[in-house]
Amino acid sequence: MAGLSWWETLAPGQGRRGDNAAMRSFPTRAIAVLLIGCLAAAAHGRQPADVSGDPAPVAKLVLEPRDGATLAWAENRLAGPIEVMLHATGDVPPSDPALPARATVPARGRTLVARVGPSPARGAYLNLRAVPGHPNVRTGDVEYGWPLDGAPVRIAQGWGGASSHRDAANRHAIDLTAPVGTPVVAARDGVVMQVEAGFTHGAADPRLDGRANFVRVLHDDGTMALYAHLDANGVFVRPGDRVRRGERLGLSGSTGFSSGPHLHFVVQANRGMRLESLPFRMFGPGGVLRFHEPGP
Repeated sequence: MAGLSWWETLAPGQGRRGDNAAMRSFPTRAIAVLLIGCLAAAAHGRQPADVSGDPAPVAKLVLEPRDGATLAWAENRLAGPIEVMLHATGDVPPSDPALPARATVPARGRTLVARVGPSPARGAYLNLRAVPGHPNVRTGDVEYGWPLDGAPVRIAQGWGGASSHRDAANRHAIDLTAPVGTPVVAARDGVVMQVEAGFTHGAADPRLDGRANFVRVLHDDGTMALYAHLDANGVFVRPGDRVRRGERLGLSGSTGFSSGPHLHFVVQANRGMRLESLPFRMFGPGGVLRFHEPGP
């Protein structure tokens, strides 16, 4: 399973290439705002041919005219914190703070990112990018449970796998082969932060990049576990649900850009507007699993 990127930007997929058993970019829906007149907000996105449906956006940019200027707010759609960056293309307007500007937005909250104006130039665009997770996370040594109930250990791709685990967000990911419908359980206690459950198809087709079902769980130290390629109608939890280790999250599948049924599991942290995967310990059906640090 390939790289997992979380950006609100001008184009879904960010131009990254998918690989075998891959889903390159999860929610990457664009928010671009043309600064003309009253600065009305509009959402834009690019959709691959013959593929219906877009991933849900991580955040929404809201523009509020006030006292001759425009307040740029970021609304968090997730049940956990996100970090956002607001920047402009074209004729960069004056703002306070100066663009690009960063902010952290609490779970399902709203944060003022910048005051733009008073006189933005015509043809300027505001772009909001968002990454799940708080940027100030301190990680500890935690043992994770086996995330597939009743399934034996079959690792199709480990840390640093040449097929798709070479980017920072997935360097320490594992792909676990499992038949469609295998119960997926939480490997650690946490809160369901984000869910994508509306996709039904899967194939080794780049047009399905970013169109897979998944569950993202936020842990108490700010790290996040991602369980991806879940089956159609195979997500059993909702954002905001508190889950315990061993509690069922859904069913494994092969939705999205995937070469076959498997679960993609990765622990990630926001390292300042970018996700990085983290090494982890895991206790499997037969004891402690040992993963080797990938080479350069």
